[in-house]
Amino acid sequence: MFHYTVETNQSIEEAIASLENNLKEEKFGVLWHLDMQEKLREKGVDFDQRYHILEVCNPVEAKRVLSENAIVGYFLPCKITVYEDQGKTKIGLPKPTALIGMVDSGALQGIAEDVEKRLVSCIDKTVRS
Repeated sequence: MFHYTVETNQSIEEAIASLENNLKEEKFGVLWHLDMQEKLREKGVDFDQRYHILEVCNPVEAKRVLSENAIVGYFLPCKITVYEDQGKTKIGLPKPTALIGMVDSGALQGIAEDVEKRLVSCIDKTVRS
């Protein structure tokens, strides 16, 4: 699977707030928060699903991967989505290891594994809180 997705009983707002706190503990910050439903409404498009995209970054890790291979910037920043699906809140991300696998670099694979482990941990802590 190229992604990691879990379900929580929290509201979208609760999940995002908890996730942001958990990300801070791992030195990741939210660079941008897109409320897709609201943005599409602004553009005159009806979209009934609540869908949020958080672009997150750890500057030290970003520097490490970009210093190794500039093309990895195509995958940055990391994205975490929080959305409603059939009345449930879901949180997910594309796995950094799956994305880095497209670059074919052993050095980057180790970094991607570490980043993925930390982001998944943040999501899992959010679900448990």
